[in-house]
Amino acid sequence: MNQAILNNQNWKLDNTEVVFDEHDCVSRVYLHGNHIATVGDDYVQLFDGGWQSNTTKSRLNAICQENAITGEGVFQKSYTWFVRQYNNVTKSFETIPFYSGLNLGDSALPICA
Repeated sequence: MNQAILNNQNWKLDNTEVVFDEHDCVSRVYLHGNHIATVGDDYVQLFDGGWQSNTTKSRLNAICQENAITGEGVFQKSYTWFVRQYNNVTKSFETIPFYSGLNLGDSALPICA
């Protein structure tokens, strides 16, 4: 999955699919056909695809591990999802409630080579 994102390629295995959009220059990741992430050159946008499952969280964390700032990711506490996000202003990590469409990274403007 992450190799396909890195190489701007379409890829599918079992319940996970990566679709590269040449026009927008982003990779969209799907789990069971549900959109769970959009990855651009300098940002990752997270979605739960309507299912806050362990599998969804696992895929999102795998994407974050390779495409976000080291240490950013999704976790669950008392059945509620949160995101550990780096704050570039304070130069520290903060915990915020998860919401679909949350952006990690510098911007949401795709830069495609």
